[in-house]
Amino acid sequence: MISPQFFIDQLGRNGLDFFAGVPDSLLKNICAYIADTLDERHNIIAANEGAAIGLAAGHYLATGKAGVVYMQNSGEGNIINPLASLTDKDVYNIPVLLLIGWRGRPGVHDEPQHVKQGKVTTGLLNTMGINYDILSKEEDTAKKQIEKAADFMRSTNEVYALIVEKDTFEPYQLQNTTARAFAMSREEAIRKVAASLAPKDIIVSTTGMISRELFEAREAWGQGHERDFLTVGSMGHASQIALGIALAKTDRRIWCLDGDGAIIMHMGSMAIIGSKHPENYVHVVFNNGAHDSVGGQPTVGLDINFPQIATAAGYATVVSVSDETALDNALKQVQAATGPIFLEVKVRKGNRKDLGRPTTTPVQNKEALMNFLKE
Repeated sequence: MISPQFFIDQLGRNGLDFFAGVPDSLLKNICAYIADTLDERHNIIAANEGAAIGLAAGHYLATGKAGVVYMQNSGEGNIINPLASLTDKDVYNIPVLLLIGWRGRPGVHDEPQHVKQGKVTTGLLNTMGINYDILSKEEDTAKKQIEKAADFMRSTNEVYALIVEKDTFEPYQLQNTTARAFAMSREEAIRKVAASLAPKDIIVSTTGMISRELFEAREAWGQGHERDFLTVGSMGHASQIALGIALAKTDRRIWCLDGDGAIIMHMGSMAIIGSKHPENYVHVVFNNGAHDSVGGQPTVGLDINFPQIATAAGYATVVSVSDETALDNALKQVQAATGPIFLEVKVRKGNRKDLGRPTTTPVQNKEALMNFLKE
Protein backbone atom coordinates (compact mmCIF):
# COMPACT_ATOMS: atom_id res chain seq x y z
CA MET A 1 0.00 0.00 0.00
CA ILE A 2 0.96 3.64 -0.49
CA SER A 3 1.59 6.03 2.36
CA PRO A 4 -0.75 9.05 2.10
CA GLN A 5 2.18 11.31 2.96
CA PHE A 6 4.27 9.78 0.17
CA PHE A 7 1.48 10.22 -2.36
CA ILE A 8 0.74 13.85 -1.49
CA ASP A 9 4.46 14.68 -1.36
CA GLN A 10 4.95 13.22 -4.83
CA LEU A 11 2.06 15.25 -6.18
CA GLY A 12 3.58 18.37 -4.62
CA ARG A 13 6.97 17.67 -6.18
CA ASN A 14 5.21 17.67 -9.53
CA GLY A 15 3.50 21.00 -8.93
CA LEU A 16 0.14 19.58 -7.84
CA ASP A 17 -0.81 21.17 -4.52
CA PHE A 18 -4.41 22.35 -4.97
CA PHE A 19 -7.20 19.89 -4.15
CA ALA A 20 -10.97 20.03 -4.49
CA GLY A 21 -13.60 17.32 -4.49
CA VAL A 22 -16.14 15.21 -2.68
CA PRO A 23 -14.80 12.64 -0.18
CA ASP A 24 -14.94 8.92 -0.99
CA SER A 25 -14.54 5.89 1.26
CA LEU A 26 -11.70 4.51 -0.91
CA LEU A 27 -9.93 7.87 -0.66
CA LYS A 28 -10.72 8.61 2.99
CA ASN A 29 -7.10 8.17 4.12
CA ILE A 30 -5.90 10.59 1.44
CA CYS A 31 -8.72 13.03 2.18
CA ALA A 32 -7.90 12.89 5.90
CA TYR A 33 -4.20 13.50 5.29
CA ILE A 34 -4.93 16.44 2.98
CA ALA A 35 -7.32 17.92 5.56
CA ASP A 36 -4.65 17.69 8.27
CA THR A 37 -1.74 19.07 6.25
CA LEU A 38 -3.12 21.64 3.79
CA ASP A 39 -4.82 24.93 4.53
CA GLU A 40 -8.38 25.64 3.42
CA ARG A 41 -7.17 27.61 0.39
CA HIS A 42 -5.54 24.46 -0.97
CA ASN A 43 -8.22 21.89 -0.10
CA ILE A 44 -11.87 22.63 -0.74
CA ILE A 45 -14.57 20.05 -0.11
CA ALA A 46 -16.87 21.08 -2.92
CA ALA A 47 -20.66 21.01 -3.13
CA ASN A 48 -20.40 18.40 -5.88
CA GLU A 49 -17.82 16.96 -8.24
CA GLY A 50 -18.71 19.22 -11.16
CA ALA A 51 -18.18 22.24 -8.92
CA ALA A 52 -14.76 20.83 -7.99
CA ILE A 53 -13.80 20.82 -11.68
CA GLY A 54 -14.77 24.50 -11.79
CA LEU A 55 -12.59 25.22 -8.76
CA ALA A 56 -9.63 23.44 -10.35
CA ALA A 57 -10.18 25.35 -13.59
CA GLY A 58 -10.20 28.65 -11.71
CA HIS A 59 -7.00 27.68 -9.91
CA TYR A 60 -5.33 26.93 -13.24
CA LEU A 61 -6.45 30.23 -14.77
CA ALA A 62 -5.00 32.11 -11.80
CA THR A 63 -1.75 30.17 -11.35
CA GLY A 64 -1.05 28.16 -14.50
CA LYS A 65 -0.94 25.02 -12.33
CA ALA A 66 -3.27 22.03 -12.64
CA GLY A 67 -5.49 21.13 -9.70
CA VAL A 68 -6.38 17.71 -8.30
CA VAL A 69 -10.07 16.73 -8.12
CA TYR A 70 -10.91 13.75 -5.90
CA MET A 71 -14.17 11.80 -6.01
CA GLN A 72 -15.90 8.45 -5.90
CA ASN A 73 -16.59 7.07 -9.37
CA SER A 74 -20.28 7.84 -8.81
CA GLY A 75 -19.22 11.46 -9.27
CA GLU A 76 -18.19 10.88 -12.88
CA GLY A 77 -21.73 11.74 -13.92
CA ASN A 78 -21.42 15.14 -12.25
CA ILE A 79 -18.18 15.98 -14.06
CA ILE A 80 -19.08 15.02 -17.64
CA ASN A 81 -20.56 18.43 -18.47
CA PRO A 82 -17.61 20.55 -17.25
CA LEU A 83 -15.15 18.04 -18.72
CA ALA A 84 -16.83 18.23 -22.12
CA SER A 85 -17.66 21.94 -22.21
CA LEU A 86 -14.97 23.56 -20.05
CA THR A 87 -11.70 21.66 -19.67
CA ASP A 88 -11.72 19.71 -22.96
CA LYS A 89 -8.98 20.45 -25.51
CA ASP A 90 -11.64 21.48 -28.02
CA VAL A 91 -12.89 24.19 -25.66
CA TYR A 92 -10.54 25.83 -23.09
CA ASN A 93 -7.93 23.03 -22.88
CA ILE A 94 -7.44 23.11 -19.10
CA PRO A 95 -5.48 20.37 -17.29
CA VAL A 96 -6.95 18.67 -14.20
CA LEU A 97 -5.77 15.53 -12.42
CA LEU A 98 -8.74 13.35 -11.49
CA LEU A 99 -8.36 11.01 -8.50
CA ILE A 100 -11.24 8.54 -8.74
CA GLY A 101 -12.15 5.86 -6.20
CA TRP A 102 -13.23 2.73 -8.08
CA ARG A 103 -16.26 1.40 -6.22
CA GLY A 104 -17.94 -1.64 -7.78
CA ARG A 105 -14.97 -2.73 -9.84
CA PRO A 106 -16.00 -5.84 -11.80
CA GLY A 107 -15.08 -8.97 -9.89
CA VAL A 108 -15.01 -7.15 -6.52
CA HIS A 109 -18.13 -7.45 -4.32
CA ASP A 110 -19.78 -4.13 -3.55
CA GLU A 111 -23.15 -2.60 -2.76
CA PRO A 112 -25.78 -2.62 -5.56
CA GLN A 113 -25.62 1.12 -6.23
CA HIS A 114 -21.96 0.75 -7.21
CA VAL A 115 -22.26 -2.18 -9.62
CA LYS A 116 -23.19 -0.31 -12.80
CA GLN A 117 -20.90 2.61 -12.05
CA GLY A 118 -18.04 0.18 -11.49
CA LYS A 119 -18.61 -1.38 -14.89
CA VAL A 120 -18.55 1.93 -16.75
CA THR A 121 -15.84 3.77 -14.80
CA THR A 122 -13.08 3.34 -17.37
CA GLY A 123 -15.51 3.32 -20.29
CA LEU A 124 -16.70 6.84 -19.46
CA LEU A 125 -13.11 8.06 -19.41
CA ASN A 126 -12.47 6.38 -22.74
CA THR A 127 -15.57 7.99 -24.24
CA MET A 128 -14.45 11.40 -22.97
CA GLY A 129 -10.96 10.85 -24.43
CA ILE A 130 -9.30 11.06 -21.02
CA ASN A 131 -6.05 9.19 -20.49
CA TYR A 132 -5.73 7.32 -17.21
CA ASP A 133 -3.78 4.83 -15.10
CA ILE A 134 -4.96 2.48 -12.39
CA LEU A 135 -2.82 3.67 -9.50
CA SER A 136 -0.32 1.05 -8.38
CA LYS A 137 -0.20 -0.05 -4.76
CA GLU A 138 3.63 0.00 -4.96
CA GLU A 139 5.17 3.38 -4.18
CA ASP A 140 7.95 3.19 -6.78
CA THR A 141 5.46 2.50 -9.57
CA ALA A 142 2.98 5.06 -8.25
CA LYS A 143 5.74 7.69 -8.27
CA LYS A 144 6.36 7.03 -11.97
CA GLN A 145 2.62 7.19 -12.70
CA ILE A 146 2.36 10.59 -11.00
CA GLU A 147 5.32 11.87 -12.98
CA LYS A 148 3.78 10.53 -16.20
CA ALA A 149 0.48 12.24 -15.44
CA ALA A 150 2.17 15.56 -14.58
CA ASP A 151 4.34 15.47 -17.72
CA PHE A 152 1.28 14.69 -19.87
CA MET A 153 -0.72 17.58 -18.42
CA ARG A 154 2.18 20.02 -18.81
CA SER A 155 2.78 19.07 -22.44
CA THR A 156 -0.88 18.87 -23.56
CA ASN A 157 -2.94 20.88 -21.02
CA GLU A 158 -5.36 17.94 -21.02
CA VAL A 159 -7.12 16.15 -18.17
CA TYR A 160 -5.58 12.95 -16.77
CA ALA A 161 -7.04 10.44 -14.31
CA LEU A 162 -5.65 8.11 -11.65
CA ILE A 163 -8.13 5.39 -10.68
CA VAL A 164 -7.85 4.11 -7.12
CA GLU A 165 -8.77 0.56 -6.10
CA LYS A 166 -9.72 -0.61 -2.63
CA ASP A 167 -6.82 -0.84 -0.13
CA THR A 168 -4.47 1.29 -2.22
CA PHE A 169 -3.56 3.66 0.63
CA GLU A 170 -2.27 2.90 4.11
CA PRO A 171 -4.61 3.85 6.97
CA TYR A 172 -4.51 7.42 8.20
CA GLN A 173 -6.73 8.83 10.94
CA LEU A 174 -8.04 12.38 10.63
CA GLN A 175 -6.58 14.48 13.46
CA ASN A 176 -8.20 17.87 12.96
CA THR A 177 -11.82 17.20 13.89
CA THR A 178 -14.33 19.79 15.05
CA ALA A 179 -17.36 17.62 15.78
CA ARG A 180 -19.98 19.40 17.88
CA ALA A 181 -21.53 17.59 20.82
CA PHE A 182 -25.23 17.72 19.96
CA ALA A 183 -27.57 15.85 22.27
CA MET A 184 -28.98 13.36 19.76
CA SER A 185 -27.37 10.77 17.53
CA ARG A 186 -28.71 10.69 13.98
CA GLU A 187 -30.10 7.20 14.52
CA GLU A 188 -32.06 8.32 17.60
CA ALA A 189 -33.49 11.25 15.67
CA ILE A 190 -34.42 9.10 12.67
CA ARG A 191 -36.32 6.71 14.92
CA LYS A 192 -38.27 9.57 16.50
CA VAL A 193 -39.22 10.94 13.10
CA ALA A 194 -40.16 7.55 11.63
CA ALA A 195 -42.22 6.65 14.70
CA SER A 196 -44.26 9.85 14.35
CA LEU A 197 -45.56 9.09 10.85
CA ALA A 198 -49.18 8.28 10.04
CA PRO A 199 -49.86 4.77 8.68
CA LYS A 200 -50.13 5.90 5.03
CA ASP A 201 -47.17 8.30 5.07
CA ILE A 202 -44.18 7.64 2.81
CA ILE A 203 -40.46 8.18 3.45
CA VAL A 204 -37.79 8.80 0.83
CA SER A 205 -34.41 8.54 2.57
CA THR A 206 -31.12 9.76 1.18
CA THR A 207 -28.06 7.67 0.39
CA GLY A 208 -25.66 6.45 3.06
CA MET A 209 -26.16 6.13 6.80
CA ILE A 210 -29.66 7.62 6.87
CA SER A 211 -31.16 4.86 4.72
CA ARG A 212 -29.22 2.23 6.64
CA GLU A 213 -30.42 3.52 10.00
CA LEU A 214 -34.01 3.77 8.81
CA PHE A 215 -33.87 0.17 7.56
CA GLU A 216 -32.48 -0.98 10.92
CA ALA A 217 -35.26 0.85 12.78
CA ARG A 218 -37.94 -0.99 10.80
CA GLU A 219 -36.17 -4.28 11.47
CA ALA A 220 -35.97 -3.56 15.21
CA TRP A 221 -39.70 -2.73 15.27
CA GLY A 222 -40.63 -5.87 13.32
CA GLN A 223 -42.05 -3.76 10.51
CA GLY A 224 -41.87 -4.10 6.76
CA HIS A 225 -40.08 -1.65 4.48
CA GLU A 226 -42.85 -0.94 2.00
CA ARG A 227 -43.34 2.64 3.24
CA ASP A 228 -39.71 3.63 2.64
CA PHE A 229 -37.82 4.33 -0.57
CA LEU A 230 -34.18 3.79 0.38
CA THR A 231 -32.17 5.92 -2.05
CA VAL A 232 -28.95 3.93 -1.89
CA GLY A 233 -27.29 5.93 -4.71
CA SER A 234 -27.79 9.20 -6.64
CA MET A 235 -26.61 11.40 -3.79
CA GLY A 236 -28.43 14.70 -3.51
CA HIS A 237 -31.53 13.67 -5.45
CA ALA A 238 -33.73 12.15 -2.73
CA SER A 239 -35.58 15.43 -2.25
CA GLN A 240 -36.67 15.45 -5.90
CA ILE A 241 -37.71 11.79 -5.83
CA ALA A 242 -39.87 12.68 -2.84
CA LEU A 243 -41.24 15.74 -4.66
CA GLY A 244 -42.19 13.64 -7.67
CA ILE A 245 -44.15 11.29 -5.43
CA ALA A 246 -45.74 14.16 -3.47
CA LEU A 247 -47.02 15.88 -6.62
CA ALA A 248 -48.56 12.64 -7.92
CA LYS A 249 -49.96 11.41 -4.59
CA THR A 250 -51.51 14.47 -3.02
CA ASP A 251 -53.53 12.33 -0.60
CA ARG A 252 -50.35 11.01 1.05
CA ARG A 253 -47.83 12.89 3.19
CA ILE A 254 -44.31 12.41 1.82
CA TRP A 255 -41.27 12.77 4.08
CA CYS A 256 -37.78 13.22 2.67
CA LEU A 257 -35.06 12.26 5.17
CA ASP A 258 -32.00 14.12 3.91
CA GLY A 259 -28.43 14.83 5.00
CA ASP A 260 -26.46 18.06 5.05
CA GLY A 261 -23.90 16.81 2.51
CA ALA A 262 -26.63 15.59 0.18
CA ILE A 263 -28.71 18.77 0.32
CA ILE A 264 -25.62 20.93 -0.27
CA MET A 265 -24.69 18.83 -3.32
CA HIS A 266 -27.81 19.94 -5.22
CA MET A 267 -29.16 22.82 -3.16
CA GLY A 268 -31.06 24.28 -6.09
CA SER A 269 -33.62 21.52 -5.55
CA MET A 270 -34.88 23.40 -2.49
CA ALA A 271 -35.98 26.25 -4.77
CA ILE A 272 -38.01 23.84 -6.90
CA ILE A 273 -39.70 22.35 -3.82
CA GLY A 274 -40.60 25.79 -2.51
CA SER A 275 -41.88 27.00 -5.85
CA LYS A 276 -44.21 24.01 -6.32
CA HIS A 277 -45.83 24.50 -2.89
CA PRO A 278 -46.55 20.80 -2.18
CA GLU A 279 -48.76 20.88 0.90
CA ASN A 280 -48.03 17.20 1.67
CA TYR A 281 -44.22 17.50 1.68
CA VAL A 282 -41.95 17.35 4.75
CA HIS A 283 -38.21 17.83 4.22
CA VAL A 284 -36.17 16.66 7.23
CA VAL A 285 -32.42 17.40 7.12
CA PHE A 286 -30.22 15.63 9.66
CA ASN A 287 -27.28 17.99 9.97
CA ASN A 288 -24.03 16.82 11.58
CA GLY A 289 -21.65 18.88 9.45
CA ALA A 290 -19.98 15.78 8.00
CA HIS A 291 -19.85 13.37 5.09
CA ASP A 292 -20.36 10.56 7.59
CA SER A 293 -20.66 7.65 5.16
CA VAL A 294 -17.26 8.16 3.53
CA GLY A 295 -14.92 8.99 6.39
CA GLY A 296 -16.41 11.90 8.33
CA GLN A 297 -14.88 14.71 6.26
CA PRO A 298 -16.52 18.06 7.07
CA THR A 299 -19.29 19.81 5.18
CA VAL A 300 -20.27 23.44 5.63
CA GLY A 301 -23.64 22.27 6.97
CA LEU A 302 -23.10 23.73 10.44
CA ASP A 303 -21.57 26.95 9.08
CA ILE A 304 -24.57 28.01 7.00
CA ASN A 305 -28.19 28.72 7.90
CA PHE A 306 -30.41 26.08 6.31
CA PRO A 307 -33.63 27.48 7.85
CA GLN A 308 -33.02 30.90 6.28
CA ILE A 309 -32.33 29.26 2.92
CA ALA A 310 -35.52 27.20 3.21
CA THR A 311 -37.56 30.27 4.10
CA ALA A 312 -36.14 32.19 1.15
CA ALA A 313 -36.83 29.22 -1.12
CA GLY A 314 -40.52 29.28 -0.24
CA TYR A 315 -41.06 26.56 2.38
CA ALA A 316 -44.24 27.34 4.31
CA THR A 317 -43.04 26.12 7.73
CA VAL A 318 -39.40 26.08 8.86
CA VAL A 319 -38.12 24.64 12.15
CA SER A 320 -34.63 23.85 13.52
CA VAL A 321 -33.98 21.67 16.59
CA SER A 322 -31.00 20.15 18.36
CA ASP A 323 -32.39 18.10 21.26
CA GLU A 324 -35.05 15.44 21.87
CA THR A 325 -37.62 17.66 23.57
CA ALA A 326 -37.44 20.22 20.80
CA LEU A 327 -37.74 17.47 18.19
CA ASP A 328 -40.81 16.02 19.91
CA ASN A 329 -42.44 19.45 19.91
CA ALA A 330 -41.43 20.10 16.32
CA LEU A 331 -42.96 16.82 15.15
CA LYS A 332 -46.25 17.81 16.79
CA GLN A 333 -46.06 21.15 14.99
CA VAL A 334 -45.29 19.42 11.69
CA GLN A 335 -48.29 17.12 12.01
CA ALA A 336 -50.59 20.14 12.17
CA ALA A 337 -48.82 22.25 9.55
CA THR A 338 -49.24 22.57 5.80
CA GLY A 339 -46.26 21.98 3.58
CA PRO A 340 -43.80 22.35 2.20
CA ILE A 341 -42.23 21.95 5.63
CA PHE A 342 -38.51 22.14 6.40
CA LEU A 343 -37.22 20.56 9.62
CA GLU A 344 -33.52 20.77 10.42
CA VAL A 345 -32.34 18.32 13.10
CA LYS A 346 -28.81 18.92 14.36
CA VAL A 347 -27.21 15.64 15.43
CA ARG A 348 -23.90 14.19 16.54
CA LYS A 349 -21.40 12.97 13.99
CA GLY A 350 -20.79 9.21 13.77
CA ASN A 351 -22.70 5.94 13.84
CA ARG A 352 -22.62 2.67 15.73
CA LYS A 353 -20.03 0.19 14.50
CA ASP A 354 -22.43 -2.72 14.04
CA LEU A 355 -24.84 -0.82 11.78
CA GLY A 356 -26.17 -3.17 9.13
CA ARG A 357 -27.16 -2.62 5.51
CA PRO A 358 -30.49 -3.19 3.76
CA THR A 359 -31.07 -6.89 3.08
CA THR A 360 -33.65 -6.27 0.36
CA THR A 361 -32.57 -5.47 -3.19
CA PRO A 362 -33.28 -2.06 -4.74
CA VAL A 363 -35.83 -3.64 -7.08
CA GLN A 364 -37.62 -5.34 -4.17
CA ASN A 365 -37.67 -2.01 -2.33
CA LYS A 366 -39.11 -0.22 -5.37
CA GLU A 367 -41.83 -2.81 -6.00
CA ALA A 368 -42.91 -2.91 -2.34
CA LEU A 369 -43.22 0.87 -2.25
CA MET A 370 -45.16 1.05 -5.52
CA ASN A 371 -47.60 -1.60 -4.28
CA PHE A 372 -48.08 0.33 -1.04
CA LEU A 373 -48.73 3.54 -2.97
CA LYS A 374 -51.51 1.78 -4.89
CA GLU A 375 -53.45 1.05 -1.72
